[in-house]
Amino acid sequence: MRHQWRLLLLRPHHLLRSQLRIAQSSHFQVLSNPNLPPLHSLTSFFHFTAPQPISDSQFKNPTNPIFRSFSSEPALEEKNSDHMVLADIFASDKGFDDIKKDLALSEVVVSHELVLGVLRKLESSPGAAKRFFDWVLESESERLSSKSFNLMLGILGNNGFVKEFWDLVEAMKQRGYGISKGVQNKVLEKFEKDGFGSDVEKLRDVYASGSMDNSVEKVCLRVCKIVRSEVWGDDLERRLQELSVIYSSDMVKMVLQKVGVESMKALMFFRWVEESGLFKHNEQTYNAMARVLGREDCIDRFWKVVDEMRSNGYEMEYETYVKVLGRFCKRKMIKDAVDLYEFAMAGAHKPSVNCCTFLLRKVAVGRQFDMHLFSRVVMIFTESGNVMKNSMLDAVLKSLASVGRFRECNKVLKAMKEGGFAANRHLQSKIVFRLSSSGKKEEASELMENLEKSGSNLDHRTWASFIEGHCVAGDLDKAYDCFQNMVEKEGVSSSGYAFNILVNSYCQKNRAIDACKHLVDLVSVKQLKPWHTTYQELINKLLVQGGFKDALNLLGLMKNQGFPPYVDPFIKFVSKSGTGDDAIAFLKQMTSKRYPATSVFLHMFEAFFKSGRHTEAQNMLSKCPGYIRNHADVLNLFCSSQSRKGASMANVAV
Repeated sequence: MRHQWRLLLLRPHHLLRSQLRIAQSSHFQVLSNPNLPPLHSLTSFFHFTAPQPISDSQFKNPTNPIFRSFSSEPALEEKNSDHMVLADIFASDKGFDDIKKDLALSEVVVSHELVLGVLRKLESSPGAAKRFFDWVLESESERLSSKSFNLMLGILGNNGFVKEFWDLVEAMKQRGYGISKGVQNKVLEKFEKDGFGSDVEKLRDVYASGSMDNSVEKVCLRVCKIVRSEVWGDDLERRLQELSVIYSSDMVKMVLQKVGVESMKALMFFRWVEESGLFKHNEQTYNAMARVLGREDCIDRFWKVVDEMRSNGYEMEYETYVKVLGRFCKRKMIKDAVDLYEFAMAGAHKPSVNCCTFLLRKVAVGRQFDMHLFSRVVMIFTESGNVMKNSMLDAVLKSLASVGRFRECNKVLKAMKEGGFAANRHLQSKIVFRLSSSGKKEEASELMENLEKSGSNLDHRTWASFIEGHCVAGDLDKAYDCFQNMVEKEGVSSSGYAFNILVNSYCQKNRAIDACKHLVDLVSVKQLKPWHTTYQELINKLLVQGGFKDALNLLGLMKNQGFPPYVDPFIKFVSKSGTGDDAIAFLKQMTSKRYPATSVFLHMFEAFFKSGRHTEAQNMLSKCPGYIRNHADVLNLFCSSQSRKGASMANVAV
């Protein structure tokens, strides 16, 4: 064979990979600009494995709406913005120099997709569309394709620009492009409507002659048939030469796509067509080749082609990036996906913020959590001038939780911190709670320590989440230790919320008496001032759980801290379960004076009578001070109560 590159391409794939490793130089070093460090030679930095994570099945169809959301709304907005900028520039009749200045200021990178998008936006402005197309034809002609020409042709024909329409048809013939069926149908309808009979016949003739043997599609089929028919060799190359095909970007792309199932033949055709001097590859054909090779069994050759593409000054198209990234992720080739992300971030068409989030989540749910690879994605993202956001961390944490790896969140936070990120207080609280509530005490404590060391101003809500998590996990003693730690470091001024959570948790576990002891100790030693509702809740539970004396003690603390007396639960409890002595003890404890108002005594007597406990009412009366025993309202209450009791007994006797 004449070409040495064939020997390399025809070697078994595993031998090629071995030789590349032995040489200890990546495929990027073969053709890269020597002044730039090759992406894959930086092996010391490389290691790896789209609210709801994006499933792998969604990558099967790049037009899937969910897949488009993976590209992110901001990315779409940026593309639409570029379209609008170019449309505005060409909307007015400017000279080439003025256009060049405006484009330089806009910093828009012209790509094949961008050309198509701008032409679609200018469909109703044929003059602006033609100015734009002519400018691209003159300065960025490699960005044009058969699709671009046909789109412009349709704009001219549908808007009555007959002369310009036929001029463009001639230009297309010189490039080997034919008129598409869709354009022909629409323009024929317009010509017939406007009465252009001769143009109608001419268009039909041109389309017919182009569709018989010389259209891009027909020629492509003949080329593909030869390429697929036999093993690549001199005879096959001779047959291709005899076709005398004028190769265009569209032609080469079409051949690569149709032969792409046989990736090695596609690559050999790609090399042959340029080495034979029949065509010089451009951005479109390099991208077409990259899309063919972006798979597991061609990975080395893929990286060699994309690095060669960039060294020749061409960029990876957005469509190529999305398609290959999806394929890598589907095949669990996450390290290569990150390599691709880094490659794209170093180019003109940078992936969206959502892409970074998507890759971070893919690392999180990989077969093994590769922390080095996770950190690498973060650094690629931030070193490009981007800023990590709380929503990104939240998404990663959900992924960790989905595979039972939430304990790894400290490592995640550390990696993101190295990228300049600091979680907000809401997210800190959420993470601390999740760790402590799931029984990961060490990880939760480590996180709190790290937050303190990093200078984060831990507020009472974060501490409360830390304590609440331990309560949910059922470790009340640990929760109390954490509360004491909080008081030690933050003081008692803002500890009411956390203590209320702690007390409620003790009460729910039927440990109200233990909660009361903690409260008394903290009030006396640390001058804690619990919430009024905390006192009320604890008193209710103490009375239910047999802690009457403890509840009375709390009543005294409430009084000392300026809270109004909490009377009703005591009256209800004593009237049904207590004694006259209990009633007197309660009445003395509820006031700073010797005894409360007479109305409270009356309320207590009435509660005893209502519960049918006349004896205890008499017992309480005997222990009351004289002014209560001789009070007219008290005497009347007992007299009326005795009368009702006697009447009731008489009714029973009858």
